[in-house]
Amino acid sequence: MSAPSVTEAQLRERFLTVPFARFLDIDLDLRGDELTIVMPYREDLIGNVMLPALHGGTLGALLELVAVATLTLKQGHAHLPKTIDITIDYLRSGRPVDTYARAQVTRLGRRIASVRAEAWQFERSDPIAALNGHFLLTQADAS
Repeated sequence: MSAPSVTEAQLRERFLTVPFARFLDIDLDLRGDELTIVMPYREDLIGNVMLPALHGGTLGALLELVAVATLTLKQGHAHLPKTIDITIDYLRSGRPVDTYARAQVTRLGRRIASVRAEAWQFERSDPIAALNGHFLLTQADAS
């Protein structure tokens, strides 16, 4: 029996309940089963005004959000998984432009999932940050 699918509208509605997702003004772009999250550039996201470079916390949050959203789609219901642990590699400074992120589920168990996510700005093949994380999967009937 396959899991029921989550629509883009349901996913978008669920993410509007996450305060930091609202603060970052993220946008979800779901095409088929491929989800991209876009974080539009705003001046208040700059962490180092001398470069200028995006704040690492905003990049980390973007990566965690795309990982959770991707798992939500894979599970087939709108219950958000819980973060167990994440490691973020900051590969280069984020420039003052829109930033994109995608995630790939590397292991999906009954209770725990492993995810790899990357954020980029100009070329997907040239990421500015990457996440490896483990997430506790929630059950469809849990609240």
